[in-house]
This record gives sequence, structure tokens and C-alpha cells, in this order.
Amino acid sequence: MKTIKDSVHDHIQVEGVARDLLDTPAVQRLRHIKQLGTARLVYPSANHTRFEHSLGVYHLACQALDNLGIEGVQAERVRAAAILHDVGHSPYSHTIEELVYRHTGKYHDDVADLLVDSTVGGVLRDHDLDPDAIAGLIAGEGELGQLVSGELDVDRMDYLVRDAHHTGVPYGTIDHERLVHELTFIDGELVLAEGNVQTAESLLVARALMNPTVYTHHVTRISKAMVQRASERLLDAPDVTADDLRRMDDHDLLVALRTNPDTTEYARRLSQRDLYKRAVWAEMDDVPDEVVDADHETIREFERDVAADAGVDPEHVVLDVPGRPGMKESSSRVIVNGEVRPLARQSTLVRALQQVQHDQWRLGAYAPADETGAVGAATERVLGLDTEGALVSKVRTGQRTTLDDFE
Repeated sequence: MKTIKDSVHDHIQVEGVARDLLDTPAVQRLRHIKQLGTARLVYPSANHTRFEHSLGVYHLACQALDNLGIEGVQAERVRAAAILHDVGHSPYSHTIEELVYRHTGKYHDDVADLLVDSTVGGVLRDHDLDPDAIAGLIAGEGELGQLVSGELDVDRMDYLVRDAHHTGVPYGTIDHERLVHELTFIDGELVLAEGNVQTAESLLVARALMNPTVYTHHVTRISKAMVQRASERLLDAPDVTADDLRRMDDHDLLVALRTNPDTTEYARRLSQRDLYKRAVWAEMDDVPDEVVDADHETIREFERDVAADAGVDPEHVVLDVPGRPGMKESSSRVIVNGEVRPLARQSTLVRALQQVQHDQWRLGAYAPADETGAVGAATERVLGLDTEGALVSKVRTGQRTTLDDFE
């Protein structure tokens, strides 16, 4: 057994297969992948890693297994999946996941190929565990897979609390101890026991508050978009493949960007926090549906058209169009008066938070500071935006105001 001091859960005891997996290269690599990607450019203390998070998920999984009375081989499988659940992450966590998927067909939880023929696979087999079965749990397959990847999984219970702790933002604070204790299985479905509607709602409220404050803060989104653009250019190099990119860590990627002539400027800007600025920050109702729903290639065409209209270098225009908002946790199941019900059906708050997500959605257009005016106006024309209020370049900053100004 190994005891590790953790910033969130205090002391974590790691034993069995998880102890042996801890020192494998695949798990140790997670020490070099920041949990929040580029959000540390907003919150300087957000330097926690996927390694710490994996330990936290393992710890909460152990608690859940104990409370559910699950033991033996089944429990060991879940513990292994918990400690390994993030080994498929690319550099900067989720930042370039879509790019990797477009080239490899694999998301971060598609890890079967990483487990079978590796040191990890050897450790699993030494403990009489099937690597394919563990990969299935990580992907959320089967009854116990819901503990690792599902609407009520221990993954989000840890990351919300951990991200709030390390950013200093209080909004992600949830009663994770109660959440873990109140989990139960009904007909093979992971649900929260009677009397826990508010407990389930707390997860959604935490996510709704953390999204604009941390995960989709405009600086986080700008720097994330720049990493994505730089990584795309890097894949144009003959000596870098998508599989290479997938297995890099944060340091590897930054070095690769610095040493490639086509991405050196991106690396400099990211390293020195000399980021692009917002030229447009548009609400969903101001953006045509065909833009909101545009695929990757169409968005790139829009960028080229905006650059031509503005008379700037195409590399100086980055369009950031999020997908339509969704709320996976709203399908969480809770027991109410002895009946299993979807949280969305039971909770008025869920419906309100779905509207909040719509209101928080923003299309971003980013450019170097001295070109935001031209790019903002061009973006409005090319995309057919409905309001000039979307043009950040026309908004004066640094002015003092009071709440009375908004009455």
C-alpha cells in the first residue's frame, strides 16, 4: 500500500492493481498534462495535473465501491479503470481532442490500443485483469462503467471540487462525500437514493457556474483556439503524425511548436501570454443557424473569407464556434417517492439552467490587438451577424460604473 497526500482528499491510500499501475509510463505521463489546459493563463494557481485528478477519481471510486458493497475482481476492475481513465488524453487535456479525433477516430476515452500492448497491459494481466474489459469500463460500458463515465460518475465529482480548489473559484464546491455515499443501482442503472434531488442539482449548478468563470472564460477560449490552430499547422509537417501528437504531453507540444517554423509565432504568443483579442463576442440569437451548426471545414472557409474581407493575413483570424449547449447531467436518475425519475423531469432548476447555458453561449472571433476592428467588422458582414453589439472592438473598457446603470 502507498499513501499519498492530496490537496483535495487529504490522504489517499493506493493499493492492489492501482498501486502497480501508478508507476507505469502511461500514468506518470499524466504528471505533465495540466488538468485545465490553458485556463492557467487566467488562474495562475491552476497548475494541477491529470495525475492528481486520476488519484482523486480512484479515491472516490474506492469510496463508492465500499458504499455499494462491491468487492473482489469487479472492484479491482473499477479501481484500475479509475486510475487509468485519463491515459488517453492528448496534450493540454481536451484542447486538441477534436483535432486528434478528426485524424485518428479516437477520443480520450478510446484507450483499448493503449492498454493491450503496453506496460499497463502487462500489469493488468499480472493481476488477472483483461485490458479490453478495463478499456470498456473507461468508455462507460456496462453497469459498473457508469461509476467511471456516466451522468453521476466519480470523474466529475473530483474535477469540479479540484478545479475550484486550484483556481480559487468557489463555485465548483459540491458535497462530493454525500454524492458518493448516496449512489445505488436500480435495475442496473446508477441512481441517487431517495431524498437527493438537491444533491443531484448541486452538480448542475456547479457546472453552470464554473463554465463561464473557468472552463469557457474568454481568455481560456482564445488561448485554447490558438493551441488548436497551431496544432493543426504542426500536423502539416512531414515528421509529425496525429498519433505522435496524441501521445505528446504539454511540454512536448510546446517544444514542437517552438521548433517548427510555421508555428513558432504561436508558441511565442502562448509562452509570453501575448494572446489574440476578441474582435467579436456574439450571443447565439445574433448568429445564423448555419454558422452555429457549421462543421470544421466550413468554419475554416469562413475564416478565410473574413481575412480577405478585412485585408489581413488569414493566420490572424480565428473563429471559435462552440457546439450547441447540452446538459448531460440532466438525464441523471434520482429516486423520488420510490420511483426512479430523470432529474430533468423532477427539477425546475434543470430547465432554468438549460436556458442559462443558451444565454452563456458565445461565438468568438479573435485577432491580433491592432486588427480587431477590421476583423470584427468583416466577421459581422461575412457571417451575417444581426447586431453590432457583438463587436467587442466597439465596447469601451476600463470605465467605472454602478448597478444603477443597468436598471
